[in-house]
Amino acid sequence: MTQRILVVNPNSNERVTGEIDAAVACLRIPNGPVIDCATLAEGPPGIETQVHVDTVVEPLLRLAQRESNGTSALVIACFSDPGLHSLREALDMPVFGIAESGFSLALTKGDRFGIISILRRSIPRHRRYVASLGLGARLAGDRAIEMGVSALGQADLVLARLVEVGGQLKKEDGADVLLLGCAGMARYRKALQDRLGIPVVDPVQAAVGLAQLTLQLEAQA
Repeated sequence: MTQRILVVNPNSNERVTGEIDAAVACLRIPNGPVIDCATLAEGPPGIETQVHVDTVVEPLLRLAQRESNGTSALVIACFSDPGLHSLREALDMPVFGIAESGFSLALTKGDRFGIISILRRSIPRHRRYVASLGLGARLAGDRAIEMGVSALGQADLVLARLVEVGGQLKKEDGADVLLLGCAGMARYRKALQDRLGIPVVDPVQAAVGLAQLTLQLEAQA
C-alpha cells in the first residue's frame, strides 16, 4: 500500500501552503511516500499569537481525523507546533511538529542555533518552547524580521530582512546555524544560506524528512 505524508498548514493562507508544497518537492522520490499539502480553512490568515495557536488545535484535530484512513504520517506545518501532543494522543500514526523537527536537525549542524521569527511577539512563545525541550543552552538568540505571514510574499524585502537579521544572529549572538521560524519562509532558505555562509534549516523539510525516515524504518520492522 502506498504510504502518504500529509502536511497541514494550520493557517488559511493558500500562498503559504503553496510555499510549503514547493519546499517539499525535493523530497518527493520514486517509490517514496506521497507527500500531500493541505490548508486548514478554519485557521486564521497567519498564526502569529498564542491565541491563534490555541484556537486552531480543535479544527486541526478534526481535519487530521477525517484524513486518517489514507494517511501514514502527519506534519503540522506551523513553527508553534499547535496541537502536537493532542494529535499524537488521538491519532494512530506518527505526528511531527516542524519546530521540534527543525530543532533536531539544527543540533546536528551546529553548536548554537538562532531562530529568525516573523514578529517580536513570537519570540517569547518560541523561547518557552525551547526551554520546555531543555534546549535553552543551545539557543544563541531569536530575532524577528517584523513582517507578518501575509507579507512574506514580498521576495526582495523579505530576503533583505532575513539577511540582516540572520547576520545579527551570526555575528552578534554567535549562532552557527539558523532556523527559519515560519513555514512561509521556506523559499528563502538556500539564498539566505548562500549569503551568510552558515547552514540554514527549513523546519518543514526537516519534519517531512524525519517522517520519511520513520515510515521507512517502520516498514522494515
